[in-house]
Order: sequence, then C-alpha cells, then structure tokens
Amino acid sequence: MNARKVPAESSPPETAPAMLRDRVDRDLIALLQANARESTADLARKLGVARTTVVARLARLEADGLIAGYTVRLGGEAVERGVQAFVGITVQPRAGREVVKRMSRLPELRQLASVSGEFDYMATLRADSTARLDALLDEIGEIEGVIKTHTSVLLALRVDRSA
Repeated sequence: MNARKVPAESSPPETAPAMLRDRVDRDLIALLQANARESTADLARKLGVARTTVVARLARLEADGLIAGYTVRLGGEAVERGVQAFVGITVQPRAGREVVKRMSRLPELRQLASVSGEFDYMATLRADSTARLDALLDEIGEIEGVIKTHTSVLLALRVDRSA
C-alpha cells in the first residue's frame, strides 16, 4: 500500500530583508544621493542601462523600503549660517524615556540615537548661532536624568551622503 505524504502545515515564508542586489543598485543609490532630482534618462545613461531598468529598480528599492524618500539638502550659505554640534548624553538608569521625550521638543534637534559606548545617546543639533547652541546645551544639561554631556562642534563636513 502506498502511503501518501501529507504536507505539513507551512507558515508563510519569512520576508527576506531588503537589500541591494548588485552593483547597479549600489551605483543608482550613490547617484541619487548626489542628486535626487536626476532624471531617469540621465541615471540610465550614467549606469549604462535602459531607462525602464532604472524605473523598475527605483520602484523595487522604494517598495522594499531601501529608498524611504527624496529630499532637499541646503547648500552654501544656508548651511554655513548656523552651527551644528554632536552631543553625547549620559543619563541615569531608567531616565531614558523622559530624556528622549524632552529632547524631542527641541526644534534644533536633528537626530537622536541611542548608542553603545561611553554615552547613552548621541544628538545632532543645528542652531542659528553659538549663543543659541550654548543655551540649548544648558537646557539639555538641566533635563532631569541627564548626568553629563560632551559636545563636539562641527567645523567642516568632508563627506556627506545623507539626504
């Protein structure tokens, strides 16, 4: 008698993490980071592929979440007018949630990341002046739960691939 194998119930396959497939994907993203307004025809010409290939790759990279959006980067005088600083922040145990909540209210806060190492958080601030940066650092230092901060002021941006 032939026994038929009954397939076991299978769960849906896990979704593979989004990733760049090849050099064309990497080069396409690099070109977009340099100029997100570049036309698909120009991108295709620079990559040596068909325009439809660029359109399809962009659609896939967006659908996979590798490209989350397109933006404008200020250049020249607009960037130089302000002052940017990186601030390492050490907080008391269990104070993180409140510190993050208070920090998020600062309009000059550009990024706040929890990090490993000497600090608990690393903040990126952009202020109109050094006087405003000084006031911001005082505000951060006065947040309940903040133990210490360490600030490095950005002098020059050598490479910028962020959007």
